[in-house]
Amino acid sequence: MTAAATLRVRRPDGVARLVYDSPHSGREYPPDWRTKASGAELRRGEDAYVDELLGGAVALGAVLLDALLPRCYLDVNRALGDIDADLLAEPWPEPLAPTDKTRRGLGLIRRYVVPGVEINAERLSVADVQRRIADVYAPYHAALADLVAAQVRHRGACWHVNWHSMKSVGNAMTPDGPGARRADFVVSDRDGASASPALTALIADTLRAQGYRVAVNDPYKGGTIVQEVGRPAAGVHSVQVEINRALYLDEVRVEKSAGFAALAANLDALTTTLARAAP
Repeated sequence: MTAAATLRVRRPDGVARLVYDSPHSGREYPPDWRTKASGAELRRGEDAYVDELLGGAVALGAVLLDALLPRCYLDVNRALGDIDADLLAEPWPEPLAPTDKTRRGLGLIRRYVVPGVEINAERLSVADVQRRIADVYAPYHAALADLVAAQVRHRGACWHVNWHSMKSVGNAMTPDGPGARRADFVVSDRDGASASPALTALIADTLRAQGYRVAVNDPYKGGTIVQEVGRPAAGVHSVQVEINRALYLDEVRVEKSAGFAALAANLDALTTTLARAAP
């Protein structure tokens, strides 16, 4: 498996003014992957079609990186040490640092698709996990770092938006718990650590002006990618955006709903606003 088979980069014809990435929309499932879950169950773990929702952004000035393999195989938005040792067939050769994500089954190697639906058919060897890191994780992070560095090199600054989708209602694996009703969007900057308040406010206010309910840093504050990319003091601002799946998706069937086109158009309008304001 090569980097070219695990990620995709789409670039605007002109100069890029924004960097977008979608780390969880991958839906190319490795044929040799041994899993307990059915294909239909695994698809419920995707940020389904977020890469397509953002497709129009490329022509509007955003360079777009997306992962092609699913997050249930390896989650590129987790720290490398965020591993559940119980999922391994042998000891990991370095110290592990599992977080609350791993304790809820959502670490680098995911335990559950949704509560009660296990993913892995067997414990994984260290070599297997290391291979996934080399083939999937490392190329994705390297590609994103290169895109951000290019913006800084050519523009002196970078605005990066890390795109996700979220279940419309929380469950036992989510930080807000079972039954929690979500806003239409959650915009996160790690409580101001990964981006300037002005950029976070611009995104949130633009979405509110479109008629959406927007929460900021609640219940999501931003994952590993925005934590690693965001360096506001150096002019690199990174914001995570979670889209409520009820806006565009049949969450049970994992199929686009009638709201898909309208949402995509509104995201294009947001991209236009950000591209015009980008430093």
